Amino acid sequence: MASSDVRDELECSICLNIYTDPVTLICGHNFCRVCVERMLDTQDSLGVYNCPECREAFQVRPALRKNTTLSNIAQRFLSATPQQKGSRILCTNCIHASVPAAKSCLLCECSLCDNHLRVHSTSPEHVLIEPITSFSNRKCRIHKKILEYYCMEDAAYICISCRLDGEHRKHQISPMKEICDKKKIQLKHVHAMLSSKQEVIGRKVQRLEERKKKAEDTEAGEIQRITRLFQDIRRDLEELEKKVLNEISKQQISKSISHLIKKLEIEKDELSTKVQEIEKLLKMSDPFSVLQEAESLKDLDAMKDHRKEDDEVCDDLDVARISRSLYGALSDFVAGIKIRIPQQKSMEVLLDVNTACEDIDISGDLKTISRAEIKHYHPLRFQYYPQVLSSGCFSSGQHSWEVETSDIGNWRIGVSYPTIDRSGDQSQIGDNEKSWCLRRYNNNLYSAINNGKEISLTEKVSSHRLKVFLDYERGQVSFYELSDQIRHLYTFNATFTEPLHAAFCVWDDWMKITT
Repeated sequence: MASSDVRDELECSICLNIYTDPVTLICGHNFCRVCVERMLDTQDSLGVYNCPECREAFQVRPALRKNTTLSNIAQRFLSATPQQKGSRILCTNCIHASVPAAKSCLLCECSLCDNHLRVHSTSPEHVLIEPITSFSNRKCRIHKKILEYYCMEDAAYICISCRLDGEHRKHQISPMKEICDKKKIQLKHVHAMLSSKQEVIGRKVQRLEERKKKAEDTEAGEIQRITRLFQDIRRDLEELEKKVLNEISKQQISKSISHLIKKLEIEKDELSTKVQEIEKLLKMSDPFSVLQEAESLKDLDAMKDHRKEDDEVCDDLDVARISRSLYGALSDFVAGIKIRIPQQKSMEVLLDVNTACEDIDISGDLKTISRAEIKHYHPLRFQYYPQVLSSGCFSSGQHSWEVETSDIGNWRIGVSYPTIDRSGDQSQIGDNEKSWCLRRYNNNLYSAINNGKEISLTEKVSSHRLKVFLDYERGQVSFYELSDQIRHLYTFNATFTEPLHAAFCVWDDWMKITT
């Protein structure tokens, strides 16, 4: 059997393409699952279902049974006859040369090059289309006429005979060109929407590429700076070590003690000799001899007492002096390191009264937020929640600001895009994808929220002073508790695509920006 004949047997009569996930109706005809389900959906309102092929009627929606054998055959056919990209369809009439076809005539079932197209009939029944390889799927299987219409009820392509004399004659029929024109209008809208979205994504990608390049340069610079810093630290520590060891060596205590030990050993030997001489005298009985020999030992009383010298030597190592020297050197060392490490300064943040909810008041210095007794209206204000944004925004760099809150009450602090909704259930900071916040609720419970996803903080927060740190390039927003020691609470990681404003929400009492 020829390849084209096999293809005809494997084509769905609804979409006119090779079967995709073929299923079988009760009557035995096969269709793509998606095609027949779409057709049955259009027949739901009629209460009667028909097979697109034989028109057999079903009182209930027919069950679809997968045709595994046909599915395997269709897959093998597609894998055995791949459609090569750029393959050419040749002119049927050019028998002595391979000339690419420019058009195909559905009536003549031939493909024509530019030269043969000039002499081909221009009558309406000779429908010219883009070159195709098979003409069978463009003609009605029953009447063998060109498919020119589309049945809306059966979701099927039909010919003029199907429309006038066939089972589709009472159905809602539209010319295929009309359906095509409507589809093109829809596709134009989709194309415009996708093109616009493509441009937006392109601009975002470009901004992210710029941020990536800037982040890479920043990281490289930081690596070099930190490497040099630790090289200097190691060098300074080595110099400090040498200085302290030299201080200890200057006192030469062990050397002094060694000298004294040697000196005493010599004197000990001398004393041992004299002791032996005295013992010999004590054994003598002749008085004259004892007195005469004793004259040589008369310098015993002049021998030096070394106990005091020994005590002085043991106290000579001034440990306190060495400790003071070491402490002072280390203090200077730490101070020098602090000078070389750039400190992130808190920046001044002011509130934008035009964004403040009508239920809150803003102080004259634009630093304090509190609940209002009189409502204030402005079109840019938040409508649903008592919150406000900062007047300034951040689109790069590192920034931080500090906030003091009341002892009681519920609040939220964080950052937000300027395009956050001003009204609606999801306009509260943290409840949408355009804002990130730290929340206090039930007076002493804390959580971190973004896009409605909440993470509870397990450790207790005792201080009412907080710090927000933003690193735009790294996509990080961090929150810290400011008490005797700075304690990290939570860090969000994101990819920022818009400028960020500081954001505040106060349900009870007050909140104040202290930087």
